[in-house]
Amino acid sequence: MMPTTKRTYARYTTEGIVLLGKMIRHGRKQRKMTEMELAERLGIARSTLQRLEKGDPKVEIGIMFEAATLVGVKLFDSDEKGINRLSDRLDDRIAVLPKHVYKTGKKVVDEF
Repeated sequence: MMPTTKRTYARYTTEGIVLLGKMIRHGRKQRKMTEMELAERLGIARSTLQRLEKGDPKVEIGIMFEAATLVGVKLFDSDEKGINRLSDRLDDRIAVLPKHVYKTGKKVVDEF
C-alpha cells in the first residue's frame, strides 16, 4: 500500500479553482438549477458537485469544465473556432521540435 501524501498547490492555483467553483455555483443559481439537477446532467453525485463548487482541486478538470459549460460560464475569450486556432498555433510550435533524436537510414551490419 502506497503511503498517502498531502498534495500542496500554489496559492494562485487554489484561488483560481475556488473562483471557478464560485462562478459555476453562481451560473447554476442564475439558471435556477438545483444541485441535484446539475449533478444528474454531469453524471456525478451531488456531493461531488458540492466539492466542485467549493473549489476542491481533486475534482476532475473535465467535470469542472463541463459544469462551467452547462451553466454558461465562459472559460475562454474565444469561441470554438478561436480555441482551435490557438491550439493549432501551439501545435505548430511543438512541431518545430525534432521528431526523432537518432539519425535514421543507416543499417546496422552485425555480421561477424
